Amino acid sequence: MKLRFLGTNSTSGDCPTLYATDQDSYIVQGWQLFANELLMQLDVPEGDTAVEVPTELFQHLIKDGLPAGDIKRVQAPIMILTPQGTCVVQGKTVTDAGALSQMSIPHYETCVEVPKPAITALWEETRGADLQR
Repeated sequence: MKLRFLGTNSTSGDCPTLYATDQDSYIVQGWQLFANELLMQLDVPEGDTAVEVPTELFQHLIKDGLPAGDIKRVQAPIMILTPQGTCVVQGKTVTDAGALSQMSIPHYETCVEVPKPAITALWEETRGADLQR
């Protein structure tokens, strides 16, 4: 699997990151959820995992041809929106060695793969808004 870097929320390279793949999917790298209240709200199937990321991470979707916008609905793979401005994304645990070798993943993060149509279905174009921060 080949990855194309879309963006991150950090200059140090060890924060949540968004990638597009050559397999019509996105890789979302984020903070691992352990036995906390967010994880307890989910029913995570075998082979899946969940990560927490800032909602602003999805602004990088414009680099994949989507119009400027925001995630407006909560349904799979976006499972929870928090009052702190983060969201929980659930997807297939990334195990592809080629993909993993293209990323720098600190011990407190992991990554999930989600189909592009699943993310873009939750996307709502923001008219006239400048989402660059």
